[in-house]
Amino acid sequence: MAELQALVAALRASRGFQHKGDIAAVLRRLEQPTPGAPTTVPNGDDCAVLPDGAGGYQLLAIEGLVQDFVQASPWFAGYSAVMVNLSDVAAMGGRPVAVVDALWSSDEAQAADVIAGMRAACERYAVPLVGGHTNLRSTGAQLAVAVLGHARRLISSFAARPGDRLLMAVDLRGHWHGAYPFWNASTEAPPIRLREDLALLPALAEDGLCDAGKDISMAGALGTALMLLECSGVGARIALDRLPRPAEVPPWRAGGEAAEGARLRWLSAFPSFGYLLSVRPEHAAAVARRFTERGIACEDVGEVTASRRVLLSLADPAGSAPREAELWNLAGEGFMTGRRAA
Repeated sequence: MAELQALVAALRASRGFQHKGDIAAVLRRLEQPTPGAPTTVPNGDDCAVLPDGAGGYQLLAIEGLVQDFVQASPWFAGYSAVMVNLSDVAAMGGRPVAVVDALWSSDEAQAADVIAGMRAACERYAVPLVGGHTNLRSTGAQLAVAVLGHARRLISSFAARPGDRLLMAVDLRGHWHGAYPFWNASTEAPPIRLREDLALLPALAEDGLCDAGKDISMAGALGTALMLLECSGVGARIALDRLPRPAEVPPWRAGGEAAEGARLRWLSAFPSFGYLLSVRPEHAAAVARRFTERGIACEDVGEVTASRRVLLSLADPAGSAPREAELWNLAGEGFMTGRRAA
């Protein structure tokens, strides 16, 4: 139990969790849509959603990159800025249409590296970079990228239901990117595989197999689960030892400070291809099979509940009842909103 409590404390103190808490200050000012906004989809999803008038949806995704990342790894920052937006579009059942960017830099060579990274991602995923904004007289390096997409049917953060199976799908065919919490399964993968893997998500939506989920963001798998569950007004029991993990991450039965650090890094990581899906039980096996047939790890990691509590569990090797710890009580405090639930 002490091990789980220490993990909960470390996750709550992590940069990814803290950054998601910053959303509350903005959401309070966006509770009412601006006049004439043609959408009924609440704030908090991976993309903004606009009905296209023909039964489908236009999707708008945008990501800003933290300054230290752009400064230290300009090429990979450019690549990642495109990649994470494409992941957001796919997470909502969409296919990307085009990319735009806004780049600030005081160094032309650094700006060239950022643009080269963006171009590389656009070419590998076959999405055009169609324009943007550039300022080479800034006092620092910053980058924001937006992607336009289109969906025929939506996958939403607001559609998880009690009784759903919680599936985690992640591409483990990668490696860590330096000291950062980024699992890179993209830059060296065959481009056609990248495109076809992303297409799995809209296909699941269009085939009626999944309507609820979220891509795993910089809050990691468990922070992403909190966002999904908060949006849907539900909770979950999540089995830590069932989460897919790369070979570099020790199993939960392995002790020691190094093992604990490696597991925390994985739980805090942004995988270049990773999704949490809330799936009706009768569809769970078919959804998992879509991923595993393409070499992507996919495991049933828990059950969505009506309680609004998010519990982490570990199986007891002696066969006793699983050990549990509460990661968050969404009825007491919102993860993104910071407020008490109704």
